[in-house]
Amino acid sequence: MTASQTARQLARAELTRAIKEAATRQLAETGAAALSLRAVARDLGLASSALYRYFPSRDALLTALIIDAFNAIGEAAESGAAAAAAPAGPGGRWLAACRAVREWALLHPHEFALVYGSPVPGYQAPTDTVDPATRVTRLMAALVVEAHASGLLRPPARPLPGPGLVAQQVLDSAGGAPAAPYADLVERSLTLWVSLIGTISFELFGHLNKVITDCPAYFDAAMTVAAEAIGLDLLPPPPDGPPS
Repeated sequence: MTASQTARQLARAELTRAIKEAATRQLAETGAAALSLRAVARDLGLASSALYRYFPSRDALLTALIIDAFNAIGEAAESGAAAAAAPAGPGGRWLAACRAVREWALLHPHEFALVYGSPVPGYQAPTDTVDPATRVTRLMAALVVEAHASGLLRPPARPLPGPGLVAQQVLDSAGGAPAAPYADLVERSLTLWVSLIGTISFELFGHLNKVITDCPAYFDAAMTVAAEAIGLDLLPPPPDGPPS
């Protein structure tokens, strides 16, 4: 690789970054549905034709922003779980991951809305968004599997009514349904992910205004309640143990 090739690659990477940053600003101002390559080009002082050499369509630019957002959310969750002390166990690490995702969303509300808000009319996400989009759910699944293998899950009081509620491909990716009494563990585990995204969305989009007095504490409570659906303790018991 020559020095001139390296310089061109660096210049292309820098302009690609600038294009994404300008597009992110436009998301905040006009929303994803109104994202325009021409507007991004004007913001950067470029001709539209120059921008098309980097992103051939609005959908290509949207896809790049979506992949970046999903990867950033996944990295936040993974870093949060990894930073939690090992004695916290899988439940404690999952709560740490949830808190990290919430913190990221509060700092990047428009990117969060891009991937978890209303679908963009006319946009069809390509398959290369799937792997980034499932980083958080794969982390959740790994922690649930660890908790189950370690005997840290309480069995449900009663099984969910059959038949199974998740698609076969989801069940296959989870390694199949565990044996009774945990046969509905995959269905129950989805409540963790749905509660995570839903609770953040309610806070982020103002639905908890004048309803909750302490959003961080409520978030922890919501995650704890969701985890109870699969018999997982997210928080350690108090030092004196449960009340008698």
